[in-house]
Amino acid sequence: MAAADRGEPPEKGAWNHTADKEQRPPPGRSVCAGRLPQAGKKLQEAVCVLLVELCERFTFFGIVCNMILFCTARLGYRTYQAAMLNMCFVGSSTLSPVLVGWLAEHLVGRAKLVCICTGLHFLGTALLPVVSFPFEDVSLDRRRVLLALPKREQKILFFLALLTASLGTGGIRAIVCPLGAYSLEDCGPKELLSFFNWFHWLVNLNSAVVFVSISYIQQSVARNLGFLIPFVSGLMAVITIHMLRGEMIYKPKTDSSLLTTFGVIFSALKTSCARRRYLGPAVASWLDLAKENHGGQHTESQVEGTKSLARLFPLLSFQVLYRTCIMQIPSGYYLQTMNSNLHFSGFVLPVAAMNVISIVPLLILVPVLECINSWLFSSKDTGHSPTIYIAGGHFAAALSVLAAGLAEIHRKRFPQVQQSLSQELLLVSSMPCFHLAPQYILLGVAEALVTPSCSLLSFWLVPERMRGISMHFLALFNGAGCFVGALFVQTAHTGTQGTWFPHLLHEGKLERFFFFLASLMMVNTLGFWSIAHRYNNLHEDCTNEFRGNLPGEKLLKHEKAIKHYNAVLESSPILSPVEKT
Repeated sequence: MAAADRGEPPEKGAWNHTADKEQRPPPGRSVCAGRLPQAGKKLQEAVCVLLVELCERFTFFGIVCNMILFCTARLGYRTYQAAMLNMCFVGSSTLSPVLVGWLAEHLVGRAKLVCICTGLHFLGTALLPVVSFPFEDVSLDRRRVLLALPKREQKILFFLALLTASLGTGGIRAIVCPLGAYSLEDCGPKELLSFFNWFHWLVNLNSAVVFVSISYIQQSVARNLGFLIPFVSGLMAVITIHMLRGEMIYKPKTDSSLLTTFGVIFSALKTSCARRRYLGPAVASWLDLAKENHGGQHTESQVEGTKSLARLFPLLSFQVLYRTCIMQIPSGYYLQTMNSNLHFSGFVLPVAAMNVISIVPLLILVPVLECINSWLFSSKDTGHSPTIYIAGGHFAAALSVLAAGLAEIHRKRFPQVQQSLSQELLLVSSMPCFHLAPQYILLGVAEALVTPSCSLLSFWLVPERMRGISMHFLALFNGAGCFVGALFVQTAHTGTQGTWFPHLLHEGKLERFFFFLASLMMVNTLGFWSIAHRYNNLHEDCTNEFRGNLPGEKLLKHEKAIKHYNAVLESSPILSPVEKT
């Protein structure tokens, strides 16, 4: 599975701790840290942030990689229920940084909230080994076992563990290691696209290690104690945060918020409904009705910022269905792999190890795309926009789901054999799991093309002070795609009485679900292509069109023009002294 998108935006002042930290440093801050040279201090902070980032990602992927197998084999869930639970956990982990970021800005201090979130993260990762521990296999004597934990209590603890872990993940991503740790305010489109490419490359390299190592341990070595590994990595993240929490709490520099943005939209709608009763002056945009001079409640600066975000809504809305297709890796594709022959040269492959096949194309394509982008952006005469990458990625996602449907038909033609997974004997198809590789590869290509490009457009095509809110909206739409995927699974199972998303794949028609999703994704691709021209120009003229509407930026632009005009007058040999005065 590709990495989940970040919930905290890139902002200015990455390592400026005099402005970004809380007014009063939290207790326990190291006294010796203040004596270190500034360069060494920054390096120490960067290493700690990187360590927390890797540990948090390691914990997240460790929970996700074999959740379906654990839920079906240990907790007794149906396959469609386990798939829905996995997608909902990914979606909540994607949305929680947005929620935590808002709480940190408006209700709770960042220092207090990071302590609460690290406590929740520790609690969630600690409960997972408790749920998976084989109490029934540990007996005190021949008559009594150590503890008999009923299925109902196990499920309640499992839900509580996932909820607290996702909330804790949101706090760590939003407060401790946001993308604001990178100074991107002075970067152009070429540098930003390069940053997002390599950032997602590193995240997916980390996930590849997790899918190979943890999935094998959870499936073959210690099926009941596999969740100890995410617990240990989460504990390392908590310890690192506690040791240097005074230097690892960041406060983005922004004067806007999600509430302000939604307030502008609701105010414009309210004023629009009121104006229907009488004729009023025409406005250029319906959002202008939220301005104070048109009867609204918001300043011109707030409304113009919301207008720049509204231009991105068509782009972001087409990412919802794309994210639903990506969510087939930890759900539908995982079930296909689990019901295929995993034996390879006498070795049983972990089910989640097939996810590495989707990561390999991304690891290969990023350096290739970097060379292509360097050549395309080197020309100043022609504009280059990553919309062609997004359209190509959407098309690759549609082909992937179509290939999954064809592979499901092909899989059911093979005779069934018995296969042991996590000490459970299952009846699966004898088709080798590598026959499913094309659908994984196509989704890997799609992720390499779409995710960095969409992050670039969301970050670049808004004013600088609105970039954080823009990245929040990107996370909201990505999280919505996860929940839409869960809704599709529930609807398909209920509407077809378990035929389109069956518990036993050989008894149903899972390929019909994939064909239906592929048709929707193809329509989604055509719809995006029809509006892609709105985001084609990333050169200065286009960025000025998006950014130059704010009053402060207009004033700055006019001041620069006046200075340039005066410089021309002073240096011009043609004008006479009288004309210069």
